[in-house]
Amino acid sequence: MKLSFIEDTPFAIKFKIEGIDYNVANAIRRVAIDSVKTFAIDRVTFYENTSAMFDEYIAHRIGLVPLATPLKGYDEKDEILFKLEEEGPKTVYSKSLESTDKSVKVANENIPIIKLGEGQRLRIEGKAVMGDARKSAKFQPGLVTYKPVEGGFEFYIETFGQMTAKDILDKALQLMDDELKEIAKSVKK
Repeated sequence: MKLSFIEDTPFAIKFKIEGIDYNVANAIRRVAIDSVKTFAIDRVTFYENTSAMFDEYIAHRIGLVPLATPLKGYDEKDEILFKLEEEGPKTVYSKSLESTDKSVKVANENIPIIKLGEGQRLRIEGKAVMGDARKSAKFQPGLVTYKPVEGGFEFYIETFGQMTAKDILDKALQLMDDELKEIAKSVKK
């Protein structure tokens, strides 16, 4: 088995793996997409919303804002609070979501959330939790594709900003390794 990088940037990587079959290639893709855990705003409390949009619509948009997810030090029990308080007229962007934890913050500050008219106000709190894409697509760390090429498979991983593309690959391979070790332990019993 041989892995060689074709492109390597923080936001995207392209690499070739030789010596694997479709089953392994698809397993890498699936684990990278749906099992790598990231933070996302999962619960939103509205204290004031005088905009023309429903609370649910705004909560959905806020939930899809990618949050920088540190690789260590956090688990599924952790909750990070985000606050937003804005008054129109203005377009409210993701940079208005203020985190109580400087390590977990908005990954892209320029995502429009809502346009507020004159005198319209929005005051909310959101709780970010860690999860994976099996729970909701908002936890998905990026896009992963592969195609067969001469002698192996060429992969492309693009991050949504929660972590680097290489970290997505590393986390996915760690998860696969951990699962296989657990299966091996069970077989030996």
